[in-house]
Amino acid sequence: MAELQQTLVAPARGRAGADTGPGQTARRRASRARRLRQGGAALLLVAPAAIAYAVFVLRPISYTIQYSFYDWNGVTESTWVGLQNYARILTDPELFGPILHAFELIVYFSLVPVSLGLVAAATIRKFAASRVAVVARVVLFLPQVIPLVAAGIMWTWLLSTDGVVNQFLRIIGLGSVTRAWLGDFDTALPAVGLIGAWVSLGLCMVLMLAGMTKIDPALYEAARLDGAGAVREFFAITLPSVRQELGVCLTVTVISALASFDIIYISTQGGPGNSTLVPGLEIYYLAFFEREVGQASALAVVLMLVVLAVVLPLQRITRGRES
Repeated sequence: MAELQQTLVAPARGRAGADTGPGQTARRRASRARRLRQGGAALLLVAPAAIAYAVFVLRPISYTIQYSFYDWNGVTESTWVGLQNYARILTDPELFGPILHAFELIVYFSLVPVSLGLVAAATIRKFAASRVAVVARVVLFLPQVIPLVAAGIMWTWLLSTDGVVNQFLRIIGLGSVTRAWLGDFDTALPAVGLIGAWVSLGLCMVLMLAGMTKIDPALYEAARLDGAGAVREFFAITLPSVRQELGVCLTVTVISALASFDIIYISTQGGPGNSTLVPGLEIYYLAFFEREVGQASALAVVLMLVVLAVVLPLQRITRGRES
């Protein structure tokens, strides 16, 4: 009997070994070849975008980093200066000041529109089906479809000495407050920040509103049954639910503040004095007016590093546990 069992088991073991032998090896090879074909097709689809990105983004960045170590006017022979261009940024107030102005603009370009957009979206959501909500969305989003150059020109007229803002202040009896808002050292940067906040508000409102539409209404009903008020609902349900949209808004607006150029160039060109000068505008002046291409490249590299140093932790924080 024992010999018979061994005889019956032996072929079964042989068949199992056959399954893990040449046959399964062939299947593995076929599966690997199929994955390689799929990966090759994916690479072919990605290749045009990757090539364009390498040519128009990575290549200019590499050249900018290279130029930042030279003293070069863009025409004649360059001279190696090492880290002198970067050292000058940290020691020269005319070069370091614009970076501080950019951080100050974050308050106006980012924190103000994100806060107001969050409140506006929470308010509009309560009567989303009414015509008032539709009009409010259109009016608040309208600045997004206006070119920044046109917005800068329009606000330059509004904030001029005889502009609509000063005329309104005189009508209501506040003529002593009027001034050239974009020409005063104390108010030029906040005035530019007001323009940036006006432009960004609509985008923040739409993103927040899109996030709020995904919230389950049952959560609000449960909160009301527990006696929660509107403020409690906002901080306990609405705000945590739009965390990702909040992160997108902060990222976009912070980058807009740090890399601002259009609005400031049109409205103040960095004046009065250098009170509204920002890195983007300073880079433009250094490269094309003062012919200091190496110094402009160094400031551009510093600006890129500043943007990454601010945005990457911000994204990490807003993603929270989901990261």
